[in-house]
Amino acid sequence: MDHRQMCVSNLRYKRPTADEGKRMKHLLGYLTYRDSRDQGAKMVAGQERWVDHGMGGSVAAIAQRCDDLRSQHVLTFSLVVNPNPQLVAMIPHEQREQFMRELTERTVDGFFEARGLDTGCEYSYVLHHRESDDPQAPGMHNPHTHVVLPGTVWSEEYGERINLYFSQSKKVDHIEMLHDVTEQHMADILDRYVGLNWERRFDALEALREEQRQIAQAEPHGYHISEDGLEIPFWGGVRQMDEENCAVGYYMPFADEDGEISLQFRPVAAGLDRHYAGQLSAVVAERLNQYPDDHLRLYQETIRIMLEEEHEDIQPPQPTVARSFDIDL
Repeated sequence: MDHRQMCVSNLRYKRPTADEGKRMKHLLGYLTYRDSRDQGAKMVAGQERWVDHGMGGSVAAIAQRCDDLRSQHVLTFSLVVNPNPQLVAMIPHEQREQFMRELTERTVDGFFEARGLDTGCEYSYVLHHRESDDPQAPGMHNPHTHVVLPGTVWSEEYGERINLYFSQSKKVDHIEMLHDVTEQHMADILDRYVGLNWERRFDALEALREEQRQIAQAEPHGYHISEDGLEIPFWGGVRQMDEENCAVGYYMPFADEDGEISLQFRPVAAGLDRHYAGQLSAVVAERLNQYPDDHLRLYQETIRIMLEEEHEDIQPPQPTVARSFDIDL
């Protein structure tokens, strides 16, 4: 696999102005009480949301530390550590929180060690448990952490705090260094939590998805009538969500944010056995040509009906997880 796809580590900063200070406090509150824009955080009595490594364990404490340790140009840095949900799916659910804590702490500590800052740097982080919004695989568990860093760091050489900065020059690129450290620790921890064959398993899953995608090499199973009256071809098929769970849905051309058109999958129902999902898709697709209307909508509705009823031509096994229906035209 492309190791750049293993884990995302993005860095941002806020300036020491009154407006940015207010935004920073709002952000800290948001991170404390929400796991995403649509999901409130599950608060546990007696359990702090923030893990304190020198920047505080509450909104007020962290905001004060950011102000106390700011530099002339930076009030605070914020870092997001977000591993690939496809890799997270290989980790037993009950171990994922500890996995994320270990990945975050090793990444932050390892990054400052790589920079030669032996004393490290103060930070605090909060763990979020959101669901992925990838339209091809919505609803996957997507744990990630938000890390708060100060604008200055203690220097043994100078005997005082100095500005914390992130250079991206030809001589030294700290952002590239951060990505390298993140990938290294992600791989090392996956070896322990998943096994030494995790990369081979991921590649096998990707190969299976590419094989399933080849259904689009045949004639379309039907057409979707767009709001503009255009007939857009689609292919009924399946896509393996993770090693255990498959989705039945359709492949169709979609435009991305830049207007680029590519063939993408959209699930109609997930949490199915792969063999059964393939049978279901094939049976429904064969019935479409006799209908003149919007084939795609008929395809979706027929799949839902057949999952809820018994049919002689397919015998549904027990779903691998609770079935879910997610469709967005």
